Amino acid sequence: MPNQNACTSACVIVLPSLNPDEKFDRVLDGLREAGFRHIVIVDDGSDAGHQLHFERAASFPECTVIHHTRNLGKGRALKDGFRVCLERFPDAQGAITIDGDGQHLTKDIIACGSRMLEEKDRVVLGCRNFDLPGVPARSVAGNKTTARLFRLYGIRITDTQTGLRAVPRQYWELFTKIEGERFEYETNMLLQMKRRGIPFSEQEIETVYEDENAGSHYNTLKDSWRIFKIMGKAVFRRTQP
Repeated sequence: MPNQNACTSACVIVLPSLNPDEKFDRVLDGLREAGFRHIVIVDDGSDAGHQLHFERAASFPECTVIHHTRNLGKGRALKDGFRVCLERFPDAQGAITIDGDGQHLTKDIIACGSRMLEEKDRVVLGCRNFDLPGVPARSVAGNKTTARLFRLYGIRITDTQTGLRAVPRQYWELFTKIEGERFEYETNMLLQMKRRGIPFSEQEIETVYEDENAGSHYNTLKDSWRIFKIMGKAVFRRTQP
């Protein structure tokens, strides 16, 4: 398996963020200490009171920070992050999308990136274990429901909403064109992978929740409804003669 140095030099981190706090700073410090050379941060319309975190990030040579003047959604932020990767990092072999709230540990980010480099043509998904004690009930219920819908569509996946995804370079351009501006984009990404025959692997990662994931910008009702509509339509089309 490729070593840590191979991962940190060959992979670009893509980090969307909305109104970050000190957890964002800790995540960034961990990435830099691990040796990641390229970190793309997308400020998705954060307010003035949170700009100091992005100003701090921009002071580091490893970081590229871009700003949305208003909140456009995680999907748009990820697509813009992939566009930056295409434009600025011609030698990178993969991009690793992560969240900035501390859910994704540096060791797990490296594990996903290293496995992607080893398997070359596979997207690697960092998957949490929802059967462990202490996982918020809303996360368990939401994931298990969407996992059943994915199985009806022919996709067996244990963590349907993971934000930790290591994506080989050859898929970046496609991923900038996938529909969805908010959390539904990550669902559409998985559906497009199935339709286009893009393989994936699951890498088990540590399950981390602080204060029952209170810092998440995921709206349980609104965003879950968007995802369920997308999955319902996809399953319906698949079952038609």
